[in-house]
Amino acid sequence: MKEKLDKILGTSIAILMGLMVVNVTWQVASRYIFGDPSSWTDEVARYLLVWLGLLGAAYVSGKNGHLAIDILPSKLKGKQAQLLQYFIHGVIILFAAVVMVAGGGNLVYITEILDQRTATLQVPLSWIYLMIPISGLIVIIYHSMFFLSIKTKFA
Repeated sequence: MKEKLDKILGTSIAILMGLMVVNVTWQVASRYIFGDPSSWTDEVARYLLVWLGLLGAAYVSGKNGHLAIDILPSKLKGKQAQLLQYFIHGVIILFAAVVMVAGGGNLVYITEILDQRTATLQVPLSWIYLMIPISGLIVIIYHSMFFLSIKTKFA
């Protein structure tokens, strides 16, 4: 399952990056070559960057490549290392559940109720913010898999 999720996320990130490159290229061309800057490309680039950052963070978290200070884990062995890994993945799952899924879901709900829209494109802002709880769910899935695999890793 992890490999499939990695593939889907990797492909999604590549597509978002490609869209961002095309969008920014069009912005530069319309401004400097045609002399008529496009009004919507700045907004699209901003929201693509937000989505790219959130999905990229979830992807890196799934590769266990997030920023970490590994002084303590490198010194611990056996049961102590196992308990530390349970604690680390548990805290990450808790953070993702509370802050990203619950908090992000609340943000999506509030912006939907208030019918807030983006300035130029008039797209519902809740669609943009929806990536927060989605990436939080992805982080929870990844770290739940890590959490369940700890026992076999340290056995």
